[in-house]
Amino acid sequence: MAECQHMESVPLPEPEARSRGCEECLRIGQEWVHLRKCLACGHVGCCDESIGKHATAHARETGHPVIRSFEPGEDWRYCYADDVLAA
Repeated sequence: MAECQHMESVPLPEPEARSRGCEECLRIGQEWVHLRKCLACGHVGCCDESIGKHATAHARETGHPVIRSFEPGEDWRYCYADDVLAA
């Protein structure tokens, strides 16, 4: 598996949404499938299986490279910049 230099350099911020859900979906009254947390700023967005794909949209808009699953019991991370999944 390819290595990602971004995974080790990101802080572990508190989620902005305080675990209530996808920030954009909550604003527009939309449902989501799974949640992802940006490890650069704490933004919580929905996964690509969700209609809004807000976690990916946030990463593209901000350039923040790494997200982490925000689902109970999951601790994997994903780097958009290097297209790498890490546990």
